[in-house]
Amino acid sequence: MEDMADGGRRPGGVAPGDLDDRQLLKELETVHRTRHETLLHGSPDALDAHNSRMAQLEGEYLRRHPRRQVSAGRTREGARAREC
Repeated sequence: MEDMADGGRRPGGVAPGDLDDRQLLKELETVHRTRHETLLHGSPDALDAHNSRMAQLEGEYLRRHPRRQVSAGRTREGARAREC
């Protein structure tokens, strides 16, 4: 249900599926930038909302880019190679 007092925006922001690619990346950058502060100083409700929004945005990104480039160093094999 939409909150019309907020210009029709949903309480958690615009649905990730309604964002274009540029907007989605901007939202992802924002949620990742604010993550640490929310974890350290946010209320339990704020952290729950942050977790939910981050999962929605990341899920949408992965849905749109299932074959995104993965850096070799960000895999289990790559991490093991760094340990040697």
